[in-house]
Amino acid sequence: MDEKINDNSGVTANSKQVEVLKKYFPQCFDKHGKFLPQKLEEIVKEDNVELSKESYSLNWLGKSYARLLANQNPRTWLAEDKEHNQQLENQNSENMLIKGDNLEALKHLVNAYSEKVKMIYIDPPYNTGKDGFVYQDDRKFTEDEIARLAGIDRVEAKRILDFTQSKANSHSAWLTFMYPRLYVARELLRKDGVIFISIDDNEASQLKLLCDQVMGEENHLGSIIWRNATDNNPSNIATEHETILVYARSKKDLEPFWKSGYSEIKELLVTVGSSFLDKYPEPEVCQREYSKWFRKNKFQLGELDRYKYIDVDGIYTGSQSVHNPGKEGYRYDVIHPTTGKACKEPLMGYRFPQTKMDELLADDKILFGEDHNKIIELKVYAKDYLDKLSSIFELDGRLGANELRILFPKFKKVFTNPKPSELIAKLISFATDESDIILDFFAGSGTTAHAVIKLNEREGKSRKYIAIQIPELCDIKSEAYKAGYKNIFQITKERLVRVANVIRARNTPFDGDLGFKVYETVAAPNGYLDDIKDLNSQQTLFDGSKCDKFQLDAVLTTWQAYDGIALTQTLDAVELDDYSAQYFDQNLYLLQAGFTTEALKALIEKLDGEKAFSPSKVVLFGYNFSSKHQREIKEALSSFANKKSIDVDVKVRY
Repeated sequence: MDEKINDNSGVTANSKQVEVLKKYFPQCFDKHGKFLPQKLEEIVKEDNVELSKESYSLNWLGKSYARLLANQNPRTWLAEDKEHNQQLENQNSENMLIKGDNLEALKHLVNAYSEKVKMIYIDPPYNTGKDGFVYQDDRKFTEDEIARLAGIDRVEAKRILDFTQSKANSHSAWLTFMYPRLYVARELLRKDGVIFISIDDNEASQLKLLCDQVMGEENHLGSIIWRNATDNNPSNIATEHETILVYARSKKDLEPFWKSGYSEIKELLVTVGSSFLDKYPEPEVCQREYSKWFRKNKFQLGELDRYKYIDVDGIYTGSQSVHNPGKEGYRYDVIHPTTGKACKEPLMGYRFPQTKMDELLADDKILFGEDHNKIIELKVYAKDYLDKLSSIFELDGRLGANELRILFPKFKKVFTNPKPSELIAKLISFATDESDIILDFFAGSGTTAHAVIKLNEREGKSRKYIAIQIPELCDIKSEAYKAGYKNIFQITKERLVRVANVIRARNTPFDGDLGFKVYETVAAPNGYLDDIKDLNSQQTLFDGSKCDKFQLDAVLTTWQAYDGIALTQTLDAVELDDYSAQYFDQNLYLLQAGFTTEALKALIEKLDGEKAFSPSKVVLFGYNFSSKHQREIKEALSSFANKKSIDVDVKVRY
């Protein structure tokens, strides 16, 4: 069977979606392949799915083109930086930094990491007109090709071609840029995965509607307001925040956000409450000693400043949640235990009926003041309520720049407006645990990866990160450029190295993964992506024997990801006479030219004689195997009755 994994000749704006429909709903197509929507309607009606008559959507110039880009296969290869990856600290790392266009990189990841990423955080360009965003597209389509593949008329195709070639920064350009990236990224998320997207007011409305289409409106979890700075512009409303949109892959499969490691903290808080009261029975002394302990252990417990009381059930605070908000509530007397008089009543009454209040009083869940003149409060224990992720964050945005100044002490400004790693760490702490994978495909200076490393050290976890960054050129006037960093990717990489070195220098007990492996999207040689109509004439199109070792290694890495093998997994070298092949998980790769009859005999002998060698799929680099050799290998492996009774599938891949 022949495969052309980079071939896009049959891809249209809806080709993959139609494939899915044909796979799962073949009865919805007639014998000519035409879709019968009424058949699908009958199916969903049988399952009592309600059909809505209401319909609206976000449309823009370039939407059909964006859908086409989302469906297309990658046009590049994925190459490994072997010099970096073979360094001792990186050899066994499962962290990854990928250099290249993030759309291409995401498409390379989609098979090996489909539904394996627990959390995505991205900080995409905000399209403010000042952040440098312009739509850049090196795909060489004609008007006729766009019209045919995107299913639109030539007038619209021409308008799309004009803005994709003019470095536009309109709303349409930004949406066309974002749609395919979000669409492919969604495929990487686990069913219980979640995505956080930072944005400002300029594109917040468009992004919300775009995410409703890509992620599903029902999977919107909410928005976080990050109050990060003060804008003293007197001519406008002072902008003091950014927004973080939050969506689940599948809201019904998502567990409630639970602060990482919090089950252990809950037990600790209760234990601390009991132990301190045993040691210090006087309330004032107990509170003072607890405060000392809290300051010493705050790094472990997070933000617990407001929890200022302590009893055998742990630390707690008071909350006005007994008040009825906005309308007339319940009216009754709550007697103060010391004065014996009715406590001051909330303005709008109590939010609970008296029976519920009696239960709270019996369970010692009500906090009284010194006398009846203070309105009662509800006891709120940290162990019960700290698992909630607040919709409002207070964190100084300048902390991100300060972090980089510490890591790069020779420079005042190595990167513009980096996010504080503590902001991302807070999100990671709630949304992930133990060994989850976190993805950032707008890596920038590497803040998300930094946050993963920092949080792993703090909590003793083994989360893994995948960071993707295009080698965007630095301004030649910038400090970074003058310091030798020609592009942003170089800054990203250097930051991760320096963060790891800082942790190593501290000699902490943490022995987690501080390394990372580097990959890069690279252009395939001329002729590689040409259509092959006649296998006998393949050598006139592209001569695979002229591929150097770097290119063959890139083909292998690309195929590894395509076949669902993690990029960080090392393949085994297999010697077949004088021919070198690569093997892992029943996949055997034959890429080099010069495969001989002796090598084929060695393959058959190895298949019969070595217990651990059991390939069910043999993949040939078609450009390095003539049609004659291809037939010879297929016939030999299909006719040979090996002792393991394995059916070996031979694929010729281009």
